[in-house]
Amino acid sequence: MNRLRLLCRTVPLMVFAAVAAVALPARADDGTSVREGELDGVPYRVEVPARWNGTLLLWSHGAYSLEFPAPSQVSLTNHPATERWLLDHGYALAASQLRVSRGWGVVESGLKDQIDLLDWFTANVGKPRRTVSAGSSAGGLTSVLLAERNPGRFAGVASLCGVLGGTTGHFNSALDTNFAVKTLLAPDLDLVRVKDPQANTSGARRALGTALGDAGGRARLALAAALADIPGRYTARAPAPDTVAGRVEQQVYYAAYDRGAFWGSNRADIEKLAGGNPSWNTGVDYRTLLARSSQKDLVKRAYREAGLSLRDDLARLNAAPRVKADPAAVRYLDRYGTPTGRTPAPVVTLHSTGDGNVPPENQRSYAAKVRDPANLRQLYVDRGYHCSFTASEEIATVRALLTRMDTGRWPDTRPAALNRSAGTLAPDYQTVFDTDPEPGMYPATPSFTYHHPGRYLRP
Repeated sequence: MNRLRLLCRTVPLMVFAAVAAVALPARADDGTSVREGELDGVPYRVEVPARWNGTLLLWSHGAYSLEFPAPSQVSLTNHPATERWLLDHGYALAASQLRVSRGWGVVESGLKDQIDLLDWFTANVGKPRRTVSAGSSAGGLTSVLLAERNPGRFAGVASLCGVLGGTTGHFNSALDTNFAVKTLLAPDLDLVRVKDPQANTSGARRALGTALGDAGGRARLALAAALADIPGRYTARAPAPDTVAGRVEQQVYYAAYDRGAFWGSNRADIEKLAGGNPSWNTGVDYRTLLARSSQKDLVKRAYREAGLSLRDDLARLNAAPRVKADPAAVRYLDRYGTPTGRTPAPVVTLHSTGDGNVPPENQRSYAAKVRDPANLRQLYVDRGYHCSFTASEEIATVRALLTRMDTGRWPDTRPAALNRSAGTLAPDYQTVFDTDPEPGMYPATPSFTYHHPGRYLRP
């Protein structure tokens, strides 16, 4: 069933559901102190349990969509039940809404606003015995950068679904996918310096929907997605479809609504922030890129079904005019979005194997930079979509980090051990956000798994 047109109508519901998933849970008055206010005009929220154990978790939220208003509530964790567990176990929570809460300005804002909040907490609540930097998506990147750039202030980092391969590579990969769509399917689309972001986004989504209608179009969509390692698994709980058509359809959801936002407002936003275009594909050999892609087998299947020549289409891509970057804009992304791997504190990461917004290859790129491998644990769950974790999985991840902070050693982080630990928690902790059959929270079981992602295509 082709659901692309249905999704065009339900995207606002998807965003609403995602926001609702991180809203604060209702609870009885248990003595938790809740403080809300503004620091230099930037909203914040702090919660301190009656029996605070001295540890503060400073939460960095992700980049809220530019297509919709930012949520009014300041989120303190990725999953509401995770917040409840942390408070029940004596951990204080704090988060800034950030001066720029939508788009990629969250990273630059987070590096200042979160430190301002930490300073305020120390002066007005008390000096934490230790502070954990945590966050999801773009906030997962911010959490690592905060610890790298303020090494004396953080005792550990928990990065969930973070863009740890760096923002430069993230936008370059999006450019590769969109370059293939433009070259092979929709030549009138703008790639950078977009003249009309809304019209360009609408045109891209129409082109993607049209291409899904025939085998040749699906083959070229599969090639475009493979150039950014986008998997054919958009729903969180269900496995990837068996058919080429089913997998390509799910890749297109990412291209249309997640990575696809780089056709318009997100592309214009980053170019405004960076003072020019920070993305390039000069010197890229798309034959080599496809050969390294985790999705190359799907591309070959799709081209066989369509009876098209993959060699010819790769030649078209390699012969097409390239996009050059503005050096000053590249330097901006290097400054506000590229981890160095020099965090002296231990870092734990959590990622879903089927994430097409921030593919897991991103994590391998970060691991290659980490100077002390003993400081890093990278955990994976067998699930699709972006930041699609149960509270039990998030709690097991945080527990592993806390043990490392307490003892200097990591606990058993093999999947079986983590699943046993997560499985002991109550049903309220065993739900996950999914877009299928309707956007919302659904029961799920802990799904930690072994995973060894390939090399990041565009570091």
